[in-house]
Amino acid sequence: MTDSENEKIKQQYREALERKNHQHANPTAAPAGDSKIHHTHGPADHKREFRRKSG
Repeated sequence: MTDSENEKIKQQYREALERKNHQHANPTAAPAGDSKIHHTHGPADHKREFRRKSG
Protein backbone atom coordinates (compact mmCIF):
# COMPACT_ATOMS: atom_id res chain seq x y z
CA MET A 1 0.00 0.00 0.00
CA THR A 2 1.14 3.49 -0.68
CA ASP A 3 1.15 6.33 1.81
CA SER A 4 -1.86 7.96 0.17
CA GLU A 5 -3.87 4.74 0.50
CA ASN A 6 -2.88 4.44 4.16
CA GLU A 7 -3.91 8.02 4.83
CA LYS A 8 -7.23 7.45 3.04
CA ILE A 9 -7.94 4.37 5.19
CA LYS A 10 -6.96 6.20 8.38
CA GLN A 11 -9.27 9.07 7.48
CA GLN A 12 -12.14 6.64 6.86
CA TYR A 13 -11.56 5.01 10.26
CA ARG A 14 -11.50 8.41 11.98
CA GLU A 15 -14.77 9.42 10.30
CA ALA A 16 -16.42 6.11 11.24
CA LEU A 17 -15.26 6.46 14.85
CA GLU A 18 -16.56 10.02 14.99
CA ARG A 19 -19.96 8.89 13.66
CA LYS A 20 -20.04 6.09 16.22
CA ASN A 21 -19.20 8.42 19.10
CA HIS A 22 -21.85 10.93 18.06
CA GLN A 23 -24.41 8.15 17.74
CA HIS A 24 -23.78 6.88 21.27
CA ALA A 25 -23.76 10.34 22.84
CA ASN A 26 -27.15 10.84 24.46
CA PRO A 27 -27.98 14.54 24.85
CA THR A 28 -31.07 13.77 26.95
CA ALA A 29 -29.10 11.80 29.57
CA ALA A 30 -29.11 12.90 33.19
CA PRO A 31 -26.54 15.48 34.31
CA ALA A 32 -23.23 14.19 35.61
CA GLY A 33 -24.11 14.68 39.30
CA ASP A 34 -27.47 12.91 39.16
CA SER A 35 -27.69 9.23 40.06
CA LYS A 36 -30.36 6.67 39.25
CA ILE A 37 -30.20 5.44 42.85
CA HIS A 38 -32.19 7.79 45.06
CA HIS A 39 -33.41 5.82 48.09
CA THR A 40 -31.21 3.18 49.66
CA HIS A 41 -32.17 1.14 52.69
CA GLY A 42 -30.66 1.88 56.06
CA PRO A 43 -28.54 -0.49 58.11
CA ALA A 44 -29.83 -4.06 58.40
CA ASP A 45 -31.66 -4.97 61.62
CA HIS A 46 -29.50 -8.01 62.25
CA LYS A 47 -26.36 -9.56 60.97
CA ARG A 48 -26.90 -12.38 58.49
CA GLU A 49 -26.16 -15.81 59.87
CA PHE A 50 -24.69 -18.61 57.78
CA ARG A 51 -24.92 -22.26 58.84
CA ARG A 52 -23.37 -25.29 57.29
CA LYS A 53 -25.54 -28.10 56.06
CA SER A 54 -25.11 -31.01 58.44
CA GLY A 55 -26.55 -33.78 56.38
